[in-house]
Amino acid sequence: MIDINLIRENPELVKANLKKKFQDKKLPLVDEILSLDVKKRELQSEGDSRRAQRNTFAKSIGALMREGKKEEAEEAKRLSKENNERIAAIEAESERVEASLKIAMMSIPNIIADDVPIGRDDSENVEGKVFLEAKEKPFDVPYHLDILESLGGVDLDAARRTSGNGFYYLLGDIARLHSAVLTYARDFMIDKGFTYCIPPYMIRSDVVSGVMSFEEMEGMMYKIEGEDLYLIGTSEHSMIGRFMGEVLPEGSLPQTLTSYSPCFRKEKGAHGIEERGIYRIHQFEKQEMIVICKPEESDAWYEKMWNYTVELFVSMEIPVRQLICCSGDLADLKYKSCDIEAWSPRQKKYFEVGSCSNLTDAQARRLGIRYKNAKTGKNEFAHTLNNTVAAPPRMLIAFLENHLQADGSVYIPEVLRKYMGGKDKILPKK
Repeated sequence: MIDINLIRENPELVKANLKKKFQDKKLPLVDEILSLDVKKRELQSEGDSRRAQRNTFAKSIGALMREGKKEEAEEAKRLSKENNERIAAIEAESERVEASLKIAMMSIPNIIADDVPIGRDDSENVEGKVFLEAKEKPFDVPYHLDILESLGGVDLDAARRTSGNGFYYLLGDIARLHSAVLTYARDFMIDKGFTYCIPPYMIRSDVVSGVMSFEEMEGMMYKIEGEDLYLIGTSEHSMIGRFMGEVLPEGSLPQTLTSYSPCFRKEKGAHGIEERGIYRIHQFEKQEMIVICKPEESDAWYEKMWNYTVELFVSMEIPVRQLICCSGDLADLKYKSCDIEAWSPRQKKYFEVGSCSNLTDAQARRLGIRYKNAKTGKNEFAHTLNNTVAAPPRMLIAFLENHLQADGSVYIPEVLRKYMGGKDKILPKK
């Protein structure tokens, strides 16, 4: 949610931003917000005036009764009653206006960064930096499910029987590799100075609406029937929600946290063969990082954060690239974002394994996350950022494809061996 003062002072900038994001259908919302804002302030002004009159009437009626001016006192009572009825009507109308204003404000996207490329959708995202040489294998790389099955590492049939499509059992060394990657990612971020955290896996609706747009919530979140609780789609949701309504001391910033959680997503829609298997699923686990910082620090943290993910993948000898998200591919709360994509020797192209986003103060405004500026003494909105460290099992696809050997075994990089009991390879099952 953006600052309403920006809409008051520069509505054309807000409209231009909507056009950059190809959300022209929202253009009338800007004028609607301005109208609702004027109405809200008019009602507030009249309400304040009439509440002051209420006190004046109370004093006047008492004085008139003491002076024996009964008729004048009765007239004052009548006027006081009308005034009270109008106050009640103003308060009811104010609630309606404020609710409409809040809904409209939460539909306006964040102002995007000047360096965000303009494009309609993810097909117009722009390649950034590339890390490690993307190499093709001297043999045909099987579909990732075939690799997993050859290693005795997956059971989708049983998962379909227990849970339906979009779920999986990981087994043996593959399950161990899954946990090894997460544990290594945890330790990697702790070594970067981040504080490790395990958050709640369910959050209330006021947190959900604070961390994402209505469209994202509908498309992603699973609701717990009969309760005001949602399963998290990423630990960012509960990690940012932890600071809801707080005023943080400036000295406590930046908050740098890394969190582990399972994640649950609807993932609606049909997908091609490469997105079946364990690529696009309803449940997965992830190591995440979030930062809450002062506004002037968020650009620098954004660069640090996505580079940490690159460093992690490079240490596991997996080629990756940065893909800069264009305007039309940015979720409404994002100021800028980039994906980290891993090389797929099978598909001979890159695919997404993580995403880094700077949301400036958009989430903080929705959730009321502020810090006390030591110089001015004022409470100001913080900036929030989030980034995927590692999200198996999707990143396992990149791992398996890049480290598959001609004999069907999978090479284990040095950094993971201590988490794999010293193993340097996973052998196929006879």
